[in-house]
Amino acid sequence: MNQDLMLRLFRTIEGDAADDIIKVAGVIIDSERQKGHNKLADRLDSILKRNIHSTQSLKGELNSIFGSNISIPLDKRNNVPLAVELKRDELRHEMILSSEIEAKISRIEKEFVARERLAHFGLKPRKRILLYGGPGCGKSMTAERIAWNIGLPFLKVRFEAIISSYLGESATNLTNIFTAVENYPCVLLLDEFDFIAKSREGKQDVGEMHRVVNILLNVLEDYNGQGIIIATTNLEGTLDKALFRRFDDIIEIPKPGRYEIAKILKSTLASIKASKTISWDKFAVELDGYSSALIVKIANDAAKLAVIAGRSSIEQFDLMNSLEENRHYYK
Repeated sequence: MNQDLMLRLFRTIEGDAADDIIKVAGVIIDSERQKGHNKLADRLDSILKRNIHSTQSLKGELNSIFGSNISIPLDKRNNVPLAVELKRDELRHEMILSSEIEAKISRIEKEFVARERLAHFGLKPRKRILLYGGPGCGKSMTAERIAWNIGLPFLKVRFEAIISSYLGESATNLTNIFTAVENYPCVLLLDEFDFIAKSREGKQDVGEMHRVVNILLNVLEDYNGQGIIIATTNLEGTLDKALFRRFDDIIEIPKPGRYEIAKILKSTLASIKASKTISWDKFAVELDGYSSALIVKIANDAAKLAVIAGRSSIEQFDLMNSLEENRHYYK
């Protein structure tokens, strides 16, 4: 092969030392040395080593931004992962929130993005967030949206794996998962947080669960990782009072107001034609007090009624019929 062509070829080779293409390039260098082309072999070797170093440096920079792959710890007794990672394309991130709640969530995202600028002034972004509110109001979805917007991996703690009937294992599992994410930038979701964070004033849960709450207090207070911890609960009043001081922000995710209800309905039904006679504001009044999840269900069920009936558009009576079918969920 022409010497100039070979040099140009080697300048395009990138990868780790263990990659097949790098190994093949090494064989070519050895072959040139055997032919007595030592100067060419030295130049090729220099180019190859420089490219390998550049690749490793780039990976190092990416790891410093996004973190290296995490090894999720296991519950040693049952060999079950203590958390599960949701892929980015699985994250729900399109939400309709009131302007007040939207501002609070956006502030968390903006602070994380500006964390280096904040550090120059001795300031830290919010890292420990508690979201509370009724079922189906979008607490877990909010956590996923934050992960999506700031570009971090999303891990969800599996409390059924954390909690063990054996003395000391629950506390160990909890400590292990927080240790694992300390150097792994991610959004860690503690969904249905009240499962383990109940008040220590209760007289039914004693001994082991009290120790778990104490460990939880410690790991939350000590967390200084590069990601965000988000806990959600339906039962704000049952949480141990000492936990509230461990959070940087406590945000209620309320049921949607009438304006948000109308937007949720239109967004959910965007893929089907809607009759011009539908009064969205009037129907939003009918759904006042319903959760976001139930509103989405009612809208989807109404669309199904129209499609099954062979109609290309949804009518007001489809929405009303769907509402009647789903009223028992509200009650």
